[in-house]
Amino acid sequence: MPPRTTDSAPERRDDDHPRPDQQTDGQRPVGRGPQRASVPGEGAVAEAGDAAEGEPDGHASPPTGNEGDAGAEPRVAAIRRAADGGRRWRAAHLAGCAALLAVALTGGAIAFGGTGNGRAGAGAEAVSAAGAPAAGVLARGDLDAGIRSLQKHLRAQPRDFGSWATLGTAYVEQARTKGDPSRYPQAERALKRSLELDPGNDQALAGRAALAAARHDFTGALKDADRALKQNPYSERALCTRIDALVELGRYEDAAEAARTADDRRPGVPVFTRYAYVNELRGDVRTARDVLERALEAADSPGDIAYVATALGQLAWNQGEYKTALGHYARALAADEDYLPALEGRARAQAANGDRAAAVEGLEQVVARFPLPGPLVALGELYEDRGADGDRAKAGDQYALVDAWTSLARAGGVNADLDSAMAAADHGDKKEALRAARAEWNRRHSVHTADALAWALHVNGRDGEALPYARRATATGYRNAGFLYHRGVIERATGNDGEARDHLKAALDLNPGFSPLGAREARTALKDLEGPR
Repeated sequence: MPPRTTDSAPERRDDDHPRPDQQTDGQRPVGRGPQRASVPGEGAVAEAGDAAEGEPDGHASPPTGNEGDAGAEPRVAAIRRAADGGRRWRAAHLAGCAALLAVALTGGAIAFGGTGNGRAGAGAEAVSAAGAPAAGVLARGDLDAGIRSLQKHLRAQPRDFGSWATLGTAYVEQARTKGDPSRYPQAERALKRSLELDPGNDQALAGRAALAAARHDFTGALKDADRALKQNPYSERALCTRIDALVELGRYEDAAEAARTADDRRPGVPVFTRYAYVNELRGDVRTARDVLERALEAADSPGDIAYVATALGQLAWNQGEYKTALGHYARALAADEDYLPALEGRARAQAANGDRAAAVEGLEQVVARFPLPGPLVALGELYEDRGADGDRAKAGDQYALVDAWTSLARAGGVNADLDSAMAAADHGDKKEALRAARAEWNRRHSVHTADALAWALHVNGRDGEALPYARRATATGYRNAGFLYHRGVIERATGNDGEARDHLKAALDLNPGFSPLGAREARTALKDLEGPR
């Protein structure tokens, strides 16, 4: 199976970081909420953390959410310890994995605590003299520094519903950029606090929609996004999350309409990139590329440049245009040398372009900082393909880490069934892959869940059941070599040799380096099919 990122979608960004100083999304200024006379839980600023934090007087300190690079090594080490022995296939081990990883990763930072120096952008702004977040601190600067600014402000003004909403959304962004699902419960509590202070405020509803999407609860994300848009039709975050939810639910026509609406109301990089992805999913690569190129021309911050250039790199890689992809990734990394999606994408493109040594080195650096399923599987498959002494054991270690991350994600409230199904089908428990794929299909009917279910059925020897899902995965026109490969293999197994030849050839023509193992298997199968001719 070709390595893919979560939900196989490009990383998506809502206004990149929440902006505490602005009339965000056309609403009331965040950070200037009304000071009400009586508020439930007044004085319990640490309510965004554990339930027992206490007053903001030194007994509880705001969560820095700052376990970035300085805290990455012990966190990764903890995950690796939790996954040790994974090559023996971990039935007993995984039973306690979620609890162990949750403790290792939270490290006392569940509430208003924790340290580190993680990074999500470039530069940092200071806190204003009054203690409120300085202008643009979350939009332009270090995410962790911005969170600390919000925490300081909320100690002084604990009833500021807007800043609670911004803090909650910042935790969602922090969880995404750091690959740390333990942040999601903090985000949930901060957003809940905002809604207690001002029920129905669109900032918190939009943040809650983003949180639901991050946890892969796309039905809940759509519901909260719609509620936020009733309050504020111009909420950029809600408009963007609504597109995301519709895409992940497989409602592509609705997603296209939502993208057009968002483009009318709030044109900008977050909307442009989603508009491009919706077109890519419908097979319109030219429009997707044109939109992203215009978005890159309009991008003026390092974060936006890195983000859009990476999306262009991913689009080019999907089409087998490896040199073009490498050029886009180079531009992204020139804007932000630590931008992990660009580092991962560059490694994949290097592997596909024949530079396996650079690809292995690059992915090793990525997973050393953030051991997420996509790069872990990609690195494991590169080890398997290389086949040097000890590489099979190294590959097994990477796949064990995927299981460890999945357990942690579930402990943080994330639905990780799609990640589990994709990895386990080729590198784990095949029955678990099928269970997870079926569960995910019951929740949403996207092309990615159709492909995952088709492949899980195939590896369990149920190709007759798999074929309709494989066909559905390719029905929108989405140009994905992995999907074509899966369909070709399943068609061959069901006796449809002509169609199998067509789809295996199409996969290799489109993106001959889509997966080090899958591409090799596709070539072997195609050679066998063409042999008697």
